[in-house]
Amino acid sequence: MVQMLPALESGGVERGTLEIGAYLAQHGHRSIVISAGGRLVEQLVREGSEHLAWPVGRKSLLTLRLVPRLRRLLLTQQVDILHVRSRVPAWLAWLTWRGMDPATRPHFVSTVHGLYSVNAYSGVMTRGERVIAVSDTVRGYIVANYPTIDPGVIRVIPRGVAATAFPYGWRPSQDWLGHWYASHPQLLAKRVLTLPGRITRLKGHHDFIDLIVALKARGLNVHGLVVGGADPRRPGYARELDARCIQQGLQADLSFVGQRPDMREIYAVSDLVLSLSTRPESFGRTVLEALSLGRPVIGYDHGGVGEVLAEVYPAGRVPLGDGPRLLERVLELLNQPPPVPREHRFTLDNMLSRTLELYEELGQRSPSTIPPSRARMG
Repeated sequence: MVQMLPALESGGVERGTLEIGAYLAQHGHRSIVISAGGRLVEQLVREGSEHLAWPVGRKSLLTLRLVPRLRRLLLTQQVDILHVRSRVPAWLAWLTWRGMDPATRPHFVSTVHGLYSVNAYSGVMTRGERVIAVSDTVRGYIVANYPTIDPGVIRVIPRGVAATAFPYGWRPSQDWLGHWYASHPQLLAKRVLTLPGRITRLKGHHDFIDLIVALKARGLNVHGLVVGGADPRRPGYARELDARCIQQGLQADLSFVGQRPDMREIYAVSDLVLSLSTRPESFGRTVLEALSLGRPVIGYDHGGVGEVLAEVYPAGRVPLGDGPRLLERVLELLNQPPPVPREHRFTLDNMLSRTLELYEELGQRSPSTIPPSRARMG
C-alpha cells in the first residue's frame, strides 16, 4: 500500500504515517510512503517501509506533472490501497486515481486529520472510498459541511497512544530529574501546571496567564510551564505574551521552555496538564498522552479534547472560556484530584488494528467507480 503526505519532519500526521507503516511491515505487508522527505525518513525505513522522495506537497500546478509517474507506480507495483493524509497530495492522488481503470486501480482512502477551512480545495479529503475521521468531532464536521458525502463511507478511528511510550505511573530517571531541576530551579517545591502546544493565538495562553495570576493571588505556591515552540511566521505573539508576563509580574512564576523532545518526562513531573485551545481541536493527543501516564488533565470541553476527557477523565472538563470555573476546577484538582483510570480505548493498538481492518474490508471488494454525486464536488 502507499501513503502520501507533504513531508516527514514532525507532527501528528507524520507520526501516524510512521505507525501505520511499521504495523503493516510487521504484519507482512509492503508499505510505501511518498513525501518530500524529512528527519523522520530514517526511522520510517528502519521500521520496514520504503520511502519515495517526491515533491507531493508543493502548492504548484507543476505538481500535476507527477500524475503519470504516480499512475505508473500504482500499476507496476500493483498497489492495492492508496491512502492520503493531506490536501495537496490528496489532489494529486485523486486526479491520478480517477483517470485509472476501475478494474485495476487501488482503493482510495483518505484521513481527515483536522477541521480544515470549508471549500472545494479541502473537499478532496472527503472523496475516499473510505474516509477516516480521527474523532466524532471530525465526523460531525464532515457531515455538516460536505452534505453530498455518503455518511456510510466515514469510519471514526481515533488516534491512539502506545502504552509503552506513555506507561501508567511512569516516573523520570534521577539523572533526568537532576538535569531538569538544575536547568529550572524555579520549579523546585512548586505545584507545576503545564500548558503544552505551539505558541499560537488559539492555544489559550492568555487564559493560562490569567489562571496563574488568580492562583498566585490566593497564595498558592504554583508555577506555570508553557512547552512549545513559537510560530516563526508570527513572532509578535510571543513578544506579546512576554510583555504580558512582565506586566503581571510573573517573571518568576511562569516559564516558556520552547519545543522539547522529553514531553513524557515533563508530563510526569507536572501536577496538572491543561488544554485551553479556544478553537476546537480535531483530537486531544497531548491530553491523552498525559492521561495515559496517570496525570490529571483539565481542558475546555469542546472538540476532540472534550471527547477524550468525557470518556477518560470527566472531572477535567471545563466550559469553554469560563475563567471562574477553570480556577475552581484547578483548585479542586490541586487539592484532591480524582484518580485517572488506567485503561481506556484510545490506544495505538486499537487505532492500528482498526485501520488494517478497514484496508482488508476494501480489499475484499472490487474497485468501485466514483459515485456521480461526489464526482462533482470541488
